[in-house]
Amino acid sequence: MAQHNALGKVGEEKARTYLESKGYKIVEKNQRTKRGETDLIATKGRCLIFVEVRAKGTEEFGIPEDTIDWRKKKKLLWNAKAYVFYTGYKGPYRIDAICIVFDDFGGVQRLTHYESIVEIPM
Repeated sequence: MAQHNALGKVGEEKARTYLESKGYKIVEKNQRTKRGETDLIATKGRCLIFVEVRAKGTEEFGIPEDTIDWRKKKKLLWNAKAYVFYTGYKGPYRIDAICIVFDDFGGVQRLTHYESIVEIPM
């Protein structure tokens, strides 16, 4: 497994643990559509939350937030809409991002949770 893939998997696990500690319930991991993948799908209260996880080993060449551009947001929205359609979900939903930077020893240097990174059209 490539190093960046391994870092991504560790990042997803850290994000999952973080969300669960905040009262979220994880309902799916690595949910795939023909256009991409949603890292985590969770619920909190009545809301369904699609979570994009971005992890980096250092911020030397940029921050994880920089990797979520308008194209990525468009894919995230498409994946969320597809999931909602195919599951028949009728409640509120949003798309979040969790950006993680690890230190030299594999510990979390920074974990930032951004809620509602994409405007959901009604």
